[in-house]
Amino acid sequence: MSFYENRVLPHLINLACSSKPVLKQREKVVPQATGRVLEIGMGSGLNIPYYEPDKIELVWGLEPSSGMRRKARSRADAAPFELRWLDLPGEEIPLDNHSADTIVLTYTLCTIPDSMAALKQMRRVLRPGGKLLFSEHGKAPDAAVQKWQDRINPYWKKMAGGCHLNRDIPRLLHEAGFTLGKIETMYVPSTPKFAGFTYWGDAD
Repeated sequence: MSFYENRVLPHLINLACSSKPVLKQREKVVPQATGRVLEIGMGSGLNIPYYEPDKIELVWGLEPSSGMRRKARSRADAAPFELRWLDLPGEEIPLDNHSADTIVLTYTLCTIPDSMAALKQMRRVLRPGGKLLFSEHGKAPDAAVQKWQDRINPYWKKMAGGCHLNRDIPRLLHEAGFTLGKIETMYVPSTPKFAGFTYWGDAD
């Protein structure tokens, strides 16, 4: 891993993912988590304050980046629930079938290289009747914005840790076998349109 990936990129991602509008999106979905929770791409631990401890048995925090886990240390140490780190990528979730009551996916699916393989792994470990809670940016509905997303994406991926601007989040969830529940969308305020169209809701 390069110096940029290990030291610089975690700081930049933490800044981008901790803006007020993005934190507001986290606040909309994370408090719904219950039981044994698997958070995909825990990053610097920005979701930790939004969990409701009396509803949580434990949280598995899947995060393959040592730089991001280092960034999360203070939040993880202060977590008012049991937190267990998993340091494998999202395509390789080291849990048994039907282990998780809730999966939390916030601003992570964009960076997983094989998003479909990862979603199928999430489907495998989610118990019947469990919920996938998500807030993810992706493909915009406006043709002009889509055009810019497609143009910028190859360069954006290189500097933003593999982040894709134009993934169709509902389509990916459906193709992975999830049934979408309530889903809402908007351009997140104070964010460039090409990176700010966000989908949030739940699926099972």
